[in-house]
Amino acid sequence: MSYQLFCFAQSGNAYKAALLLQLAGADWTPRFVDFFNGETRTPDYRAINPMGEVPVLRHGELQLSQSGVILDYLAAQFPQFAPTTEDERRENLRWILFDNHKLTANIATLRFLLQFAKTGETPVTAFLRGRMLAALKILEAHLAGRRYVVADRLTTADLSLCGYLFWPAEFGVDWADYPAIHAWLQRIQGQPGWVAPYDLMPGHPRPQDVAG
Repeated sequence: MSYQLFCFAQSGNAYKAALLLQLAGADWTPRFVDFFNGETRTPDYRAINPMGEVPVLRHGELQLSQSGVILDYLAAQFPQFAPTTEDERRENLRWILFDNHKLTANIATLRFLLQFAKTGETPVTAFLRGRMLAALKILEAHLAGRRYVVADRLTTADLSLCGYLFWPAEFGVDWADYPAIHAWLQRIQGQPGWVAPYDLMPGHPRPQDVAG
């Protein structure tokens, strides 16, 4: 039974699920969501996801939203990415919650304001950058001397945390300042089947970004 993922290329949250499906060699298809032209605000899309967000995963009759929930479901389908002990399960959940609240929440909003809303630097972006850098400092310290976040292999915690980190220029970070994160990202990129987000999901480049 194939998987369908509602997504668009600029979404790091959608990339978390898309990357797991890709690395697992799953039978999956992307369903492009035209976020920048307002599709997620339409009644038809709100009937799919009342939260008006991507990703949404369809698998048979099952439909799920929120990247953390989708990753949890896919880990049961592809246990090579799942924690294997109760301690690992709790630690995996801890880092996914950290990512959603501290890392992705700040990076995604900062990147959106700078790259897509084109606000320039404002007190809001300065606040978000401070929160982002604090979260990156925590992740850098945790990864020092480790290959992956929770176990000695890739788990859904890694896939959650890395979702927005392959666009460092878009939110103003140099990975040379974070060598442990940089090495970890390179290990993820070295996984068989890895594909960059702009190449894995549809909608890039956006028409307005293509030079005439």
